[in-house]
Amino acid sequence: MEANIKKLKIQYLEYLEIEKNRSAKTLENYGRYLERFLSFAKVNDIRDLGEEKIRQYRLYLNRIIDANGEPLKKVTQNYHVIALRNFLKYLAKIGVKTVPAERVELGKQEDREVTFLEEGELKRLLDSPKGDKLDTLRDRAILATLFSTGMRVSELCSLDRDKIDLKRGEFSIRGKGSKIRLVFLSYEAKNHLNKYLGGRSDADEALFIRFPKNQGKESNLRLTPRTIQRIVAKHAVRAGIVGKHVSPHSLRHSMATDLLRNGADIRSVQAMLGHANVTTTQIYTHVTDKQLREVHEKFHNKKQN
Repeated sequence: MEANIKKLKIQYLEYLEIEKNRSAKTLENYGRYLERFLSFAKVNDIRDLGEEKIRQYRLYLNRIIDANGEPLKKVTQNYHVIALRNFLKYLAKIGVKTVPAERVELGKQEDREVTFLEEGELKRLLDSPKGDKLDTLRDRAILATLFSTGMRVSELCSLDRDKIDLKRGEFSIRGKGSKIRLVFLSYEAKNHLNKYLGGRSDADEALFIRFPKNQGKESNLRLTPRTIQRIVAKHAVRAGIVGKHVSPHSLRHSMATDLLRNGADIRSVQAMLGHANVTTTQIYTHVTDKQLREVHEKFHNKKQN
């Protein structure tokens, strides 16, 4: 069995591409994470890899300081470790003896920060685009669609006009890991999309596009994630939202928070967000904790009152 670790890494990335149908971005990230490990380990033969070398690598990741004097975030360190662990699982799958993947544990990482909008902030943001110009109708539709569906900004950018069923108010999207899920449009989102699309006279297939002055000279009008981030940030400023970094992901957080606060079960929210694991969805549960005091005061130890 081939034991050259660099060749095995290439085979693994090809396996992810062909057998697992992973995205180009996933392949790029895994390739970079594994290359960092190989550069550190300086091991040519997989049989020379041991747990001590992996332990030293974990210390190395924890002690890296970037150009700004900042260490690697715990979540970034874990991305490196996940890539290595999955590589080891692949090696076991093809019969190559090396360190068992289960011997490599993930480090405890800090809780993810969840930025969501309160009801008043959300209303001001969604109402921020004023007027009937086409780019204003587009911005209003973007904000409403992000909040209604909870889509990631990359998913929103990939939407085409002919894939959106405004009559049914639902459609399928391909998310992370090429997994397909169903998302839903609220009445407001359908209304804003109808107005926006009703004003379009171009033939571009993309749902959300730029409107340059000389449209005839532009071949690709589809909005990029960065452009949509700027649009959301611009309207957050206009809405007077201060002290929060408002992004497209904030609307995804807000959608999940809104559902949970109004009684949705976490498994349903998991399905709508496209999370592979419910533990990812559980980051949203703490934002509803302020309701717990009300529950406690209402129901706890009532016999003594």
